[in-house]
Amino acid sequence: GRHSMLPRHVQRLGRDWLTHWSGSQILTTNSPVSSCMRWARHFPPWASFPISADFSANWRFPPFFGPWRQFQNSNWYLDNYTQSCCFHLPNPSMKSEGEEPLTKKRRLSGQDDTSTLEQETNLSNQNEESCLSVAQNEEKRGSKKGTIKRHWEYFCQQSKTMKIAKNKGSDQSSTGSEATFDFTVMSYNILSQNLLEGNSHLYKHCRQRLLFWTYRFPNILQEIKELDADVLCLQEVQEDHYRTEIKSSLESLGYHCEYKMRTGRKPDGCAICFKTSKFSLISSNPVEFFRHDIPLLDRDNVGLVLLLQPRFHCKANAAICIANTHLLYNPRRGDIKLTQLAMLLAEIASVAPQKDGSFCPIIICGDFNSVPGSPLYRFIKEGKLNYEGLAIGKVSGQEQFPRGQRILSIPIWPKKLGISQNCVYEIKQQQKEENAGEKLEAGKPDNTQEIVIASEKLSSKLRHHFKLSSVYSHYFPETGVPEVTTCHSRSAVTVDYIFYSAANDDTAAQPGAEESFCGGLKLLGRLALLTEKDLWTVNGLPNEKNSSDHLPLLAEFRLIER
Repeated sequence: GRHSMLPRHVQRLGRDWLTHWSGSQILTTNSPVSSCMRWARHFPPWASFPISADFSANWRFPPFFGPWRQFQNSNWYLDNYTQSCCFHLPNPSMKSEGEEPLTKKRRLSGQDDTSTLEQETNLSNQNEESCLSVAQNEEKRGSKKGTIKRHWEYFCQQSKTMKIAKNKGSDQSSTGSEATFDFTVMSYNILSQNLLEGNSHLYKHCRQRLLFWTYRFPNILQEIKELDADVLCLQEVQEDHYRTEIKSSLESLGYHCEYKMRTGRKPDGCAICFKTSKFSLISSNPVEFFRHDIPLLDRDNVGLVLLLQPRFHCKANAAICIANTHLLYNPRRGDIKLTQLAMLLAEIASVAPQKDGSFCPIIICGDFNSVPGSPLYRFIKEGKLNYEGLAIGKVSGQEQFPRGQRILSIPIWPKKLGISQNCVYEIKQQQKEENAGEKLEAGKPDNTQEIVIASEKLSSKLRHHFKLSSVYSHYFPETGVPEVTTCHSRSAVTVDYIFYSAANDDTAAQPGAEESFCGGLKLLGRLALLTEKDLWTVNGLPNEKNSSDHLPLLAEFRLIER
């Protein structure tokens, strides 16, 4: 036929090769090539062979097999190729026979290839005109390509009015509403470059250039600018990037930054950044989960707890506690996850108390590497967990069929950690017990044996003193489809959360948050999450516009005083 001079395996490749990837992108070497396609540097020996490609998203050249090396020695570079040519982008979903490839129609109709040269020439001209049209419209469509809209969900009309006023540039201090203090909080795992490169199997769906830090950081910074949160809780913040770029960039936006790097050789950590126009820093308290003298705690995760004082507020001693953490990933080490969480809660319990003994409003953000409804998640929201007989691999709910079947020991962590089953430092716990004991000394029962038995029964029960709600409901109420906060080649699931101590009149709070210790927080609104299906319409995460494998979580609160 027309390509009789080509090697037989190349002819066969042209007839039969068909590669699918990402569900919709197609590469076929049996369609006419547009005259506007130009090869970089010089033509390979087989460049006259007809090729049509859809390079619309995350394209990789298929792995060729065979003894021939002409392709390898042809100095063909994808970057040069894409910069020096334009493509006709065929629609892979064919709705009618008229949209079928010309070669397929030939086979179906029994026509010979040589009888359709005129049709191919006309198609090539049409493709060239289409290329020109695509090139002319690329700049117009560029801002919309690879993006997906997330809308703001309001829980009261007043919040919507305040949001509009804020967008118009009005300052809260000049609104005359001095009795309220509204602010926004973001939790965002920005994907450390070091972890990205060490787990490249999670990002096989991504084009390589989208994974470079020089491409990703401007996108992440732009996202932070657009969302304009008053408090940022960032995870996987790489230390060298924080020192050279992130800190200075955020400071130029009006943020004060506090950072805690992971222990050991891990080069990333957690950061809490707040706008100095809205808050002043009372204290910064890093938490290291690694303990060299406790074998259980041999991991390098960390947390960070800040106590902030709101500005423009009528009450001088008002404070808000903001905590940020990234718990261990390993699905089979629920014992470590629970212990790390207990250490974070103990630090919060030591930072958040007010002069009257009550706790100030609390917000806990982070990547908890646990799914909604898991025992760890329920413990945070309900304030209690009986872990007797609970398998270690089921604590986080990350695996549907967990491999770790070992049961949690009782107690989970050793006494020398210095944290009680109530998730407070034991020194303070002993002080409270002593004070309570003095008051009840006269009425104390003499049957010590019953007390010992009761304490043994309670030894498998964890508790904490905070009434916490989740900003997000984790499922779309209309469909029951799960929300997701992370989406890559292996999974799409919720692992990121914003928990808060809800005020009594907070209609968005979940059951179990009816009480608050010192006023509390009212949830005014949140930035809606997406489904897995939504995210794969833009090729998952990261993509051209979203440069982390996690979505940012964003909520607006109002400080309510008792």
